[in-house]
Order: sequence, then C-alpha cells, then structure tokens
Amino acid sequence: MRNKAGLNLETSFKASDQADMGQSELCWTANVFVFLLLLPGILGWGREGHYAVCKIAEGYLTEDALSMVRELLPASAEGDLAAVCSWADELRENHDYHWSSVLHFVDTPDFFCNYNCSRDCHDSHRHKGRCVTAAIYNYTMQLESAYKEITSEVRYNLTEALMFLSHFIGDVHQPLHVGFVGDLGGNLIKVGWYQRSTNLHHVWDTMIIESALKRFYHSNLMLMIQAIQSNISDEWHNEVSAWRNCTGNHTACPNPYASESISLACKYAYKNATPGSTLEDSYFLTRLPVVEKRLAQSGIRLASTLNRIFASEVKVAEV
Repeated sequence: MRNKAGLNLETSFKASDQADMGQSELCWTANVFVFLLLLPGILGWGREGHYAVCKIAEGYLTEDALSMVRELLPASAEGDLAAVCSWADELRENHDYHWSSVLHFVDTPDFFCNYNCSRDCHDSHRHKGRCVTAAIYNYTMQLESAYKEITSEVRYNLTEALMFLSHFIGDVHQPLHVGFVGDLGGNLIKVGWYQRSTNLHHVWDTMIIESALKRFYHSNLMLMIQAIQSNISDEWHNEVSAWRNCTGNHTACPNPYASESISLACKYAYKNATPGSTLEDSYFLTRLPVVEKRLAQSGIRLASTLNRIFASEVKVAEV
C-alpha cells in the first residue's frame, strides 16, 4: 500500500511529522503505526450512522467534487460514497490494518470537558499525532497533494484515503469519540438500554439510531436521512454556512469538531448515565436530537471538505 511518494500509508504520517508547513498548531504530526487490540464499540457511528453521514454529504458535493469522488470510489461502491462509509470499521479483523484502530477517536482528560490537540492527540503510549483529528488532516493532505498526479498505483491509495477521510469525519462528530480517557469514551460505563445490557459508547454509536429507526421511521434508514435533510433545509438553515466554515483558509479543520463533541459528551452523553443505570425514554428522547444534528453536521462538513480538496480544475488522468 503506497502513496505517490513511495511511502506506506501508515508511515506517511511520519513524513508529515517532519514537514515544516507552518501548521504545527493543527496537530497533524504523526507517525502512525500501532498494533492495538480493538476495543468493542470503539469504531465510530454504526453502519447506519456512517451511511447517513455520507448520503447527506453526497447531496452537497459540487459537480467537480462529485466527479472526483466517483472516479476514486472502488467499483463495488457503484458510484455511491455511502456504500463504503463503514469500510474503515470493517477492517477491524484485518491484521494489516490494525495500525488504523487508534485513528477513530481521541480521548480527553476526565471531566475537563474540552479538547486540546497538543495535549490530547496521542495514543496510549503517548506517541503524538495518533488520533482522529490528525488522521483527518493526514488523509486530506494525501488527497489534496496527490490527486493531480494519479497513476494506477496512486489511484488505489487515494481511494483508501477518501474512504478513511469520509469515515473519520463522521467519527469525530460522535460525542463519545472525544470522550474521557478514564472510561475509554464510555466503553467502560456499563448501562442498560431499555431491556438490553450494553455500554454507554455503544448507546451513542448505534442504539439511539436503532431505536429512532424503529420508533419513528418504520425501520427505514432513508426516511431518517430525509428527515435530517429536511431539518438542514428548514430548522438548521441559518446554521449551515457556519458549519461549512474552515478558519484560516485550511482545507480541513477537525479540531473545532472535536471541541464540540467533548462539550456535547459532557452535557448530554455522560449526564444521567452512571454505571449500572438503565437509560430509557427520558434519556433517548432528549439525546436523539443531538445525534441527528451531529449526523447533519458531519454530512455538511464532509461535503465541504471534499469540495475544498477537489476545487481545482484538474481532472483525474486516464489510467
């Protein structure tokens, strides 16, 4: 697996650690090669959540970005970005991709309720740059810098970069993917979800969405996506331009997204969810609007990031 510079994708993080591009404050240093055992539930929104994020994003891509995305997608996706938005989670059983497990999240100090990239973006061995925000910067950089010189070899890597980026932008919007280090983003907080035993992280990854689908959307994910799209056009219309913004003319800006997530984790995810408690309607009905808005923001911001990456007139070379 090699990029245009002839580096493995995981060691390409190391190259960015050495680059002086005046963006050290972005915390996209990183030398990511890690062999970690994956914790249950640590890898992002469930399949439905990631599908929703990418399906929403598809509706806001520019013509150039949509063309490039379709060009880079694997044939199995049949031109649908949403079809591969869970790909990065499906790698959990693949030995060759264990290094990527740490890139799905970033942990923060217990009860601080804020995100500081230089303090927080590291793995359990305190190697800097091994977290979801660094991964977003890294794959954005790969796509932005390499797509103008595509060969058949690079094309494969840009396909992976696109799928990783699309997934990780979803992940950083899940509040407990920027949760507390002491409970591993809620994974160690055992709770009940109605009659089921689970953990708090899994509640936010999948169970709120699953319960909403059954109760309000006739178990039809497209109905849920359409409802979110309607809210983007109506209820959240005045907020969308702010969601799209990326300060300092940067192509990607995940640090503010991480700051939002830990704030929401403290205000909503951890609140009234003590170990051993059973979460039911009072929790579900007040947290569902948070989840749906985060899915909306993820989709808008994924589209905006891809639009900035592929803003050039340059088209993919025939291979």
